[in-house]
Amino acid sequence: MAQGPACGGIADTARIDRLYRHWRIRLIYTLIIGYAAFYLVRQNMQIAVPLMLLDFGCTRTNIGWIFSAFPLVYGVGKFVSGAICDRVNVRYYMSLGLLLAALCSVFIGLAPPIAGLCGGMLGRAISPLPIIAIFYSLNGLFQSAGWPPIARLMTNWFSPKQLGTYWGIVNGSHQIGSVMILVGGAWLGQRYGWASIFFVPAIVCVAVAFFLFKTLCDTPESEGLPPLEVHEKLAPSWDATKDGGARLSMGEIFRKHIIPNRALWLVCWANFFLYVVRMGFFNWAPTFLQEARGSSPLGSSFQSSLFELAGIFAGILAGYISDRWAGGRRNAVCAVFMALLIVALLFFWVAPGGHQLLDSMLLLVIGFFVYGPQTLAGIAGAEFGSGRAAATANGLTGFFGYMGAIFSGFGVGLIIDNFGWSHAIFFYICCAAASLLFFTMNWSQTAQSRRK
Repeated sequence: MAQGPACGGIADTARIDRLYRHWRIRLIYTLIIGYAAFYLVRQNMQIAVPLMLLDFGCTRTNIGWIFSAFPLVYGVGKFVSGAICDRVNVRYYMSLGLLLAALCSVFIGLAPPIAGLCGGMLGRAISPLPIIAIFYSLNGLFQSAGWPPIARLMTNWFSPKQLGTYWGIVNGSHQIGSVMILVGGAWLGQRYGWASIFFVPAIVCVAVAFFLFKTLCDTPESEGLPPLEVHEKLAPSWDATKDGGARLSMGEIFRKHIIPNRALWLVCWANFFLYVVRMGFFNWAPTFLQEARGSSPLGSSFQSSLFELAGIFAGILAGYISDRWAGGRRNAVCAVFMALLIVALLFFWVAPGGHQLLDSMLLLVIGFFVYGPQTLAGIAGAEFGSGRAAATANGLTGFFGYMGAIFSGFGVGLIIDNFGWSHAIFFYICCAAASLLFFTMNWSQTAQSRRK
């Protein structure tokens, strides 16, 4: 893709408006397709787990440790990727991340023959689980190259009055990818075995990685357009006034825009507890529905897809509400959603087994109230970091989220093995209450308040 002239190289205002519209539309559909693909080689593990439990004869705690390794690596990687993305062309970064994540998915599918080969060389049997853990963790590292570029691009192309709505639209890529792999992966596993759940999505993702490389753009300035603040006639951001528009070093980003940023840290802690709930359902819903509620493998995948499907509408609606009705108070909207999530979790906790329609409806409602705050927390983190440190701040928010997700892996696995599924749901309720507390403490903060 040819790069445009230097920043400000186009003088015709009407042409600038047309080019902004062109790139915004292109950016939206490219990011939706691109990030949905990341989930094809990410949530395939959750679909394969019930089949792996039968094939390998392992415990839920064993699988839980693999689930915990992923968010640990992903969380650190997302934080590092955020800092890197504020300083590089994200077109290359995001494309390469997807390509390498697809390669990891292939190696996970090849884990049993790799274990057999290594065992033959060592003269003893080797479980494929450590090999799966290694490549799933590496997958987490490369997956971390997915969302920070989006955070940077969205905050550089859309004004605060537009950002919530369009971020919500792009955030629906999570659920698009999840629904595709939940339904398609379950069919593949039932027909061709669990390894196919890793091979087929990997092939798709290689093609999408090349699509990203050809189609994605970087900042408005890279396309010869004026910066967003100039085009939208926004008040100069607080960091631009201080820094004079110069590219900041990593140390300056942290010293000026991250460490003293109380609003950002509150979002981080709210996201920590929110992700225990989100990833708890993300990781364990298919297994829970089969073991505790009597669903079939294909049925449990369909029910789990409702949890994800609700997120498409939740993200868009939450973004729109925060833009149009809440005056940019993302955390206030999050707090309302979290209070309603607690109510939905209480109903799920006491619901009797054997009622799959009821389980499906409750998962739909829970997914709606989980993904609304999940969308807005990312927006709030990026906004509080400002345009100069948006990816770094979003990466930090994501890091905290995935540190919380660690507890939804081995922690929930231990709870299930020792106390049962009911105690795991109660654990989610407690975490949702903690998240509500931190969102409430940040109730009145907006992006504009950070510009003053």
